[in-house]
Amino acid sequence: MSDARPAEIADTDVYITRMFAAPRDLVFRFFTEPEHLASWFGPTGFSVPIESVEVDPRVGGRWNLSMVDDATGESYPIHGEIVEFDPPERIVVAMNAQSDLGPLEKITLRLQFHDHGDRTRLTLHQGPFTAIERQHTEGGWVLSFAKLDSLFATFADETGQK
Repeated sequence: MSDARPAEIADTDVYITRMFAAPRDLVFRFFTEPEHLASWFGPTGFSVPIESVEVDPRVGGRWNLSMVDDATGESYPIHGEIVEFDPPERIVVAMNAQSDLGPLEKITLRLQFHDHGDRTRLTLHQGPFTAIERQHTEGGWVLSFAKLDSLFATFADETGQK
């Protein structure tokens, strides 16, 4: 992960650059295929029921899911519309979400997938948020990406890839 923030990125936004040990097509699928998205999305202690995931991979399509707090059962839905879709390079989602801090409205999630052969660099830019919302969201992404790393490591072990 990189903390380098381009000057044009507002302080209200989450900006993460992250390298994954998996090819770009595979990383892209983990953001666009419901069974894959449900397998890693959400911080530690949260799960995403597969039946809550709806991804219609096209401009104007839906990108919806609910994160469930495993300890309390509280559900935090995310409702998004895909506004840009260029597989396997870019996804932009306009979304509203419910969080433990209250409703998050008019949030834009921008995902850019950079091909590095058997590795992928993901650039995530999401916002705008208040300072505390940004802190919680960034922490959630970091924990979610740790789950995703584990899945890619298991996939590599099962397929004999390095």
